This record gives sequence, structure tokens and C-alpha cells, in this order.
Amino acid sequence: MKLVRDEFEKLALEHIDMLYRIARRLTRDATRAEDLVQETYLRAFRAGDDFDLQAYGIRPWLVRIMHNLHFSRAERERRQPVAVEDVHLESAGGASTGDPSSAAFEAGSFEGMDERLVRALNELPPEYQTVMILWAVDELSYKEIANACNVPIGTVMSRLHRARQKLSDKLQDFAKKEGIIRE
Repeated sequence: MKLVRDEFEKLALEHIDMLYRIARRLTRDATRAEDLVQETYLRAFRAGDDFDLQAYGIRPWLVRIMHNLHFSRAERERRQPVAVEDVHLESAGGASTGDPSSAAFEAGSFEGMDERLVRALNELPPEYQTVMILWAVDELSYKEIANACNVPIGTVMSRLHRARQKLSDKLQDFAKKEGIIRE
């Protein structure tokens, strides 16, 4: 079922807040998140005439575009050389504490969540973190996550299972240290 251009734009724009939340978690930076959402919509609108709503639904399709954009950008940036002066300036200026979990928490990426949970989520490998956030926070179904991440449903289920295990282990260790639970 092909959508009329106005209908497509209306459906796509209904998900802008969700995409921005995901982008903030992925980038941990408001400006980069805005750029990522903008680029996601630019690509979605360019491909909108070919979009088939019955195949997957618009929400996982938009998340998939953003996911692919983010990880291809991250890979490109990873391959770029870093000037020694830049690294020295960042650490000397105190702009970065070196703790990504505190930056994400302070930025409000996980509003209303306990700081320990945010830290534990940020310590997950990216593929586990993405699946966990799409499932737990954005409430996507396994099928929607599979389509968004371009992986089989079984992979989504195993990543989600492993993410839960890792979170449980991390939070249980914290609870033991704090004396909340006893061994």
C-alpha cells in the first residue's frame, strides 16, 4: 500500500520525539542527536515514495534508517586520525570526565532512571544496548527491532536475553556491595 506524500509525512513526523530520544542515547550529545534525526528524516522523505507501509510499519523503518546512519558515521569517525592536541585539550580542559555514563545521565538521556541503571546500560556492548533500549524504553516489538536493526528475530531475542543477564549481574554486584542483598 503506497502512501500519499502528505500521509507519509504525517505518519513519519509522529515519531520525531521517539527518534530524538533514541538519537540522544546513541550520540550522548544534543546537537549530534538533532543532526542525526534531521538526516534520518531527510533520507526517509527522499525514499518515501517507495515506502510500503504494509511490509514493516513506519516506526521500525525510521529507527533502522537512524541506526544505520549512526553506526556508519561512528565507523567513519573511528577510522579518522585524532590529533594529539585535541585529546590533550579535552583532558586538560576538564570538558570530559571520561565517564560516558555520567555524561548520558547529566544530559537527561535516561530521564527518571536511577543513575546506577544508566551506568549499567551504558556499559553494555552497543548491539545489546540498542536492542534493550528499543524494547524496554521505546516499546518496539521483537519484529520491529529486528527490522530496525536488520537482524533476525532470534538475534534480537538472544541480544535482549544477554543484555538482561549483564544488567542483572552488574546491578546484583552493586546491591551486594551496598549491602542491599546478602550472598
